[in-house]
Amino acid sequence: MTVLEAERTRLLAGFADEYPFEPRTLDVGGATLSYVDVGPRDGRTLLCVHGNPSWSFLWRAPIRALSGSWRCVAPDHVGMGLSDKPEHYEYRLARHVANLTQLVRELDLRRITLAVHDWGGPIGLGALFEERERFERLVITNTACFTGLAAPWRIRICRTPLFGALAVRGLNAFAGAAASMAVEKPLTAAARRGFLAPYHDWRSRVAVLRFVEDIPLDARDASWATLVELERRLPSLASLPTAILWGERDFCFTPRFREQWQQLLPHARVRRFEDAGHYLLEDAGTAAVDALVRFAEGGAP
Repeated sequence: MTVLEAERTRLLAGFADEYPFEPRTLDVGGATLSYVDVGPRDGRTLLCVHGNPSWSFLWRAPIRALSGSWRCVAPDHVGMGLSDKPEHYEYRLARHVANLTQLVRELDLRRITLAVHDWGGPIGLGALFEERERFERLVITNTACFTGLAAPWRIRICRTPLFGALAVRGLNAFAGAAASMAVEKPLTAAARRGFLAPYHDWRSRVAVLRFVEDIPLDARDASWATLVELERRLPSLASLPTAILWGERDFCFTPRFREQWQQLLPHARVRRFEDAGHYLLEDAGTAAVDALVRFAEGGAP
């Protein structure tokens, strides 16, 4: 057993009932990417893409709901979840898009319903634009893939040199805070353990900080040009069936972000969850999962 495999086994022991999936691995860009791949290989695929500071654990309920008849795939970005967490890596939007695109191609995923959240929005859509013919539907939850709206100060302050590293990596002020701030209802003890387990020390929080540092807020940021290009291509999704499922009490991706999505994708079906926060699937629970499943199977969310 490798060091990475041993760490995965140790982490999963604390919440195996919540996350009963056997992780698989793929080498991407010199690092090992962990992913879930369950369900029949023929037919339709649900591809779930998480953000920061979550991981594939976020999608456990939709995976359970659909994996009896769908192929369900959910990666952990490099540096996140059960994937490698190298100190020195190209933690940039374009690299994460390339990693996800490689996974889609190597697994030969087809008839894909793409579900995205947070950073999973630009990462997932980046892969969709690279392999457009493989994708049939899109589910957008509390994310952005466009310029023009600012990040809240509680996130921007974590980009401050020295202070950001101390707060995010040393004091766990991002992943730890998200377990409370990203929800309107308290997480169960098992869910809290699941969200936090991969980010238990300075080393394991490297990508949590790198994702924050990579948020493209203006043209000075390294991933700005990548985001601008993704935004430019959004109108090409006019023929793609799309659902917007939104936690209306999200402190970060506020309803203004949902409204921007509606302007960019006016054909999208919208379902608002008035009492849900950033972690929509935790707060709205069965209602949100059922809406996702209904839309994936061709119905109204």
